[in-house]
Amino acid sequence: MKKSIAIIGSGPSALLLAAMLDEKKFNITIYERNAAPARKFLVAGDGGLNLTHSEELETFITRYTPSSFLEKSIRAFTNTDLRNWFKSIGIETYIGTSKRIFPIQGIKPIDVLNAILNELKNKNVQLKTNHIWKGWNSNNELLLIHNEEELFVKADVVVFALGGASWSKTGSDGSWKDFFEKKDIKTLPFQASNCAAEIKWNEPFLANAEGEWLKNISISCGEKEKKGEIVITKFGIEGSAVYALSPQIRKELNENKPAKILLDLKPIFTLEEIKNKLANKGNRSYTKLLQDGLNLSDVQIALLKTILTKEKFIDIDILAEKIKQLPLQITAMAPIDEAISTVGGVSLNEVNEHFQLKKLPHHYTIGEMLDWDAPTGGYLLQGCFSMGWYLAEKLNSVE
Repeated sequence: MKKSIAIIGSGPSALLLAAMLDEKKFNITIYERNAAPARKFLVAGDGGLNLTHSEELETFITRYTPSSFLEKSIRAFTNTDLRNWFKSIGIETYIGTSKRIFPIQGIKPIDVLNAILNELKNKNVQLKTNHIWKGWNSNNELLLIHNEEELFVKADVVVFALGGASWSKTGSDGSWKDFFEKKDIKTLPFQASNCAAEIKWNEPFLANAEGEWLKNISISCGEKEKKGEIVITKFGIEGSAVYALSPQIRKELNENKPAKILLDLKPIFTLEEIKNKLANKGNRSYTKLLQDGLNLSDVQIALLKTILTKEKFIDIDILAEKIKQLPLQITAMAPIDEAISTVGGVSLNEVNEHFQLKKLPHHYTIGEMLDWDAPTGGYLLQGCFSMGWYLAEKLNSVE
């Protein structure tokens, strides 16, 4: 006799899990609170659906915090495996110039989702929308609300894939935490990740610099460094380079507010090389010297002038040092609902290596509702997809 599996939520981890479960062993039902599945997946793909990254596996794994938590899952279902699976369901992909992996031109996020849903349909997976999970009853049956009516569901296996707490308009609001805490399952406060960082700019600088990009730079926080680009905003800074430092910035903010980051405005040159270039000033002004000799942009030069006094700006040694290590203070992360992702949620100590809740046998949690972190660039989605595949393999192997 087939066992029943109830999956609560229909994000990437849930969909991949359902696609990989053995339909000969299980009756599979997905319960989704919204009128349609995977809303956050579709919203995230509006600017281009970055499915994963082509980075070499050993480096790929280090992008996760903590990297040990997802290592087995990602080794078992790699970025290459994900591309091959998408190809098998009719979604061809390509590697972009940033080494990120996208569906080929002409394939939209909804096309990707429909291909996955078609795979589920072929496996007789039931998708029930407008079903809101509201905890358990006294018999440990799932309580769901559908059309204002209470439904009680008893399943042999329950998998929660309810997401984190960012982009609440998509249904990812973290409200499930209260029900877990009533079961004595430890959860951690949600915190923003992959988001803007607040910097208190002075008004004259901001008036000219807002919306301008700092390109081909490097940012460091603590011992972590990331090359890339950021944009100056009224709130502070945002962009891939600062997103990647979210764990380090968040740690410093939690321990010793404000957090300090260092910008290297010219990572292709060493400190000595910059000093040598600055020494060949001739009759040029320092501004002209920075433009011609180092090819610094107007906004980079304006930023240096904002941080340095006039006396320090014309001191070659100090100027060179600040070009390589320009300190900025971050006072906060963006609000959670503006973040791409969150950390917090179910403590990793509450699950075993196959994501089963230690205090609730046959109940599992996967995806962003667990307390792990990853930068943008395809790592978040890969982590979710890999968790779904890994759990499916575990459940399929049980006799």
